[in-house]
Amino acid sequence: MVAVRGILALSGYVPYRRLDLAEVKAFFGSGGGKGSRAVASHDEDSTTMAVEASRLVLRSASVTPDSLWFATANAAYLDKNNASAIHAALQLSPSVAAFDFGGAQRSGFGAFLAALAGGGTQLLAVADSRDGLPTSADEAQGGDGASALLIGEDSPEHRVIAKTLASASLTDEFVERWRSPGERRSRVWEERFGEQRYTQLGKDLMAQLLERAGISIDQVDHLIVTGLHSRAVKVVGTKAAAGHDILRSDLAGLIGQTGCAHPLLALADQLERAKPGERIVLMHLADGADGVVLEATEAIKDFKPARSVAAQVANSGPLPYAKFLTWRQMVTVEPPRRPEPQRVSSSAAWRSEAWKFGFVGSRDRANGQVVLPPSRVSHETGAVDEMDPVAMAEREGTIVTFTIDRLAYSPSPPIVFAIVDFDGGGRFPIELTDVDAEQVAIGARVGMTFRRLFTSDGIHDYFWKGKLLEETEAKHG
Repeated sequence: MVAVRGILALSGYVPYRRLDLAEVKAFFGSGGGKGSRAVASHDEDSTTMAVEASRLVLRSASVTPDSLWFATANAAYLDKNNASAIHAALQLSPSVAAFDFGGAQRSGFGAFLAALAGGGTQLLAVADSRDGLPTSADEAQGGDGASALLIGEDSPEHRVIAKTLASASLTDEFVERWRSPGERRSRVWEERFGEQRYTQLGKDLMAQLLERAGISIDQVDHLIVTGLHSRAVKVVGTKAAAGHDILRSDLAGLIGQTGCAHPLLALADQLERAKPGERIVLMHLADGADGVVLEATEAIKDFKPARSVAAQVANSGPLPYAKFLTWRQMVTVEPPRRPEPQRVSSSAAWRSEAWKFGFVGSRDRANGQVVLPPSRVSHETGAVDEMDPVAMAEREGTIVTFTIDRLAYSPSPPIVFAIVDFDGGGRFPIELTDVDAEQVAIGARVGMTFRRLFTSDGIHDYFWKGKLLEETEAKHG
């Protein structure tokens, strides 16, 4: 009997900040548009967003992956494996292999299809951050985000929430969009050329998907088409739907087109509201066309996302366009007149990996006291190595006091520091992120989020910051 393989759980991550596109035209007199786009904070990159999406999916399913795969078109490092930092932040076992997948817009979907066709259980994280020159279409239409999926075989212990009915890929070599190594913005060929190529590829792909799945267009409940060529996406979606009311929003109008991460982020949004038996066709246009036909199983009724994509889209804070340009390093403003941080020590970071990447403290065996940062020596008895590790990244806490520092060096001053008492024990001073100074209050609840403190000499210093929880947000919600 052939094992059923598919998606065990999935999640999306949408950054908190939104840029109102009307501000672009108000600032420059041109560009921008209607709606808004999601913007990764100054302390976020593709690695940190992948961590946040992966934390959400691991909360929603108690599954231990055999491997971790990470795909992005905007990597924090070249040469160095970015998936290793994600692995460390998630505190996965050393036996769980971690690999990066390419730098192309097609890489994320390719890794997805490889995981569906493979064996074992994969944790796949895909993240991207889209840039463009000020007033450009890419700036207005782009967005930042991530998605994570657990892919494996159906079993009594772990049921798949969506099974694969068919998949197909068509590859064609043509220069429609490109970006040379070291460049931040993409270049685009004349739009009509790309539209013509993708329209034919989309038509052929849809025919293959329906044939391989053994279904007709009448048996498709939801159709999602994604890609950076917006005109081609619209044309292919309309033609593939063939007059049926199955074409679904792919979030681009709400948060922007999140590049490599977008197809799986849109899939997460759709599956989080799917019913058993519903069939979803997902197509992605990038240097060809890739697609998959999925069917939601009975297990979808029991799937509880840790935090839905829709909830994250709804929870947002405005970002002024001037600050957006600063964060994107399009403009340089006068920094606080304080020394910039020195690069982090590689050897010191390795020695404290569990604390630095996993936010793992220690618990005194004698009295149960939680110590942050971890210590080998008991504060009470002086005993050495009578401590047990205690994971703190998933714990929430309460602000005891806070300060607003306008002098310390920061890419986005002021810095808000808070003393936090964690549930179950432990007190620690942490920097808050995704917050305006006037929002902070003693007694406010915070959760932890994986961020980048700074970058020096090309080395990213990752650690954990606090983030205010919504009053209506349930535990880990």
